[in-house]
Amino acid sequence: MHAVTASDRLVKGFSLSSGNACDAAEGRLLLETIGKLEESVVFFTDRAYEDDLTWLTAWELRFNWVVPPKSNRVHPWEYDRELNKRRNEVGRFFRRIKGCRRVCARYDKLDLMFTAFIYVAIIGITLYSVNIP
Repeated sequence: MHAVTASDRLVKGFSLSSGNACDAAEGRLLLETIGKLEESVVFFTDRAYEDDLTWLTAWELRFNWVVPPKSNRVHPWEYDRELNKRRNEVGRFFRRIKGCRRVCARYDKLDLMFTAFIYVAIIGITLYSVNIP
């Protein structure tokens, strides 16, 4: 599962991929699905999405990409280390969604049913975070 989140409780988009699919290619596809933004926003990701083509796609779509380079990279880049400390927000989202046993264990055989339950889990997470008077 690949996801673009605005916080640990607000999802902009997600997609499913097979276990042997390249993460970077799926991440680019998800970014292109979201489309170009009106203003630049910070984009946190892990090193699985760290390649030049993903960086270029994120830059064209006005995402401010904050990812540390891999240690074996020939030409590593500078990144904002303070801003990088907020990368845990994406991990917190995945922790929340995997709190739903059905998502974590993936009981559903069909992607359609699994995706439907992910939507239900996201709605529950979002509604739980809203303060209702």
